[in-house]
Amino acid sequence: MIGAGLLGLAGTARAQSQPQSQAGSQTQGREPRLTRWPPRESFRLWPGLPPGAPARLPAAAPSMNNSQSADVSPRNLERWDRGIAHPHVGVFRPSRPDGRAVLAIPGGGYSFIGLENEGIDVADALNPRGITVFVLCYRLPGEGWANRADVPLQDAQRAMRLIRARARDFRIDPAKLGLCGFSSGGHLGAMLTVGHDDAVYAPIDLADRQSARPAFSGLIYPVVSFRTAGGNSRSAGNLLGPNPTPAVSARYDALVRIRAGMSPMFFLHAIDDPIIPVTQTLTGLETARRFKIPVEAHLPERGGHGFGAKGLPKDHPNTKWMDWFADWTAMHTK
Repeated sequence: MIGAGLLGLAGTARAQSQPQSQAGSQTQGREPRLTRWPPRESFRLWPGLPPGAPARLPAAAPSMNNSQSADVSPRNLERWDRGIAHPHVGVFRPSRPDGRAVLAIPGGGYSFIGLENEGIDVADALNPRGITVFVLCYRLPGEGWANRADVPLQDAQRAMRLIRARARDFRIDPAKLGLCGFSSGGHLGAMLTVGHDDAVYAPIDLADRQSARPAFSGLIYPVVSFRTAGGNSRSAGNLLGPNPTPAVSARYDALVRIRAGMSPMFFLHAIDDPIIPVTQTLTGLETARRFKIPVEAHLPERGGHGFGAKGLPKDHPNTKWMDWFADWTAMHTK
């Protein structure tokens, strides 16, 4: 289904620190908050040092607003994480879990992690629907790790496997664990969809016997290819580094790796997105259709980039898109 919106503008994240049940955004009429990260429950992905650790681990460097933006008012405050030495997952449990679960993968051009509007807000939107949300704070490839291009996918695969290994503890159905990735996090989500069994790290424990395949994939204003029209050169450079080999470039082009039998896909992308052109979603949509993969797409006329789970104005026709996503996940997890 193609949804068309008529109003709206690009939203950004907000700072937050209310209890998990008191979610919302300044864009939708609530007061700004201080950050709620780390959450009450979280877990690290790797025992000891992660794969390919540099001699000097990156130092934590979170910020609370976009320093490059002229707008540093409270409504524009957000937490951006950098210097991630120990990747981890925040756990947001619903009061009445129904077995479904989503790994939320925030974006940030592979240069930071936008944990608020593309992570915590996802939990705020989906927890009331009975969906358990896991927010992935993954390592950044340009912070000294060996095999830099593999680093985010290592963390994403490991997160899926650990969640499935602890499914009973989390009160989820491992067959109903999917993902929702935003922007460059959408690229990582697409890579997890097509490369969930890529051998990007050596197994370290029994959890690595679990599958990393998502049951469904939400790809929100994503990069699906660095080599097609609309590919984001900043994300590509941050992930692949200077002068990547043709083999590495091809491996991280999710579009050319889409094949029949892959996980159902849900796309949302504003037509006026100035950062990642909607052609990225259009080519992904058409490729999924060609391979007869179940797919749904919503293309609001306006919305810009980076609006996250709750950043669209309350009068925007697509402001309830996360409800559509939740309904779609239910359809594919029966």
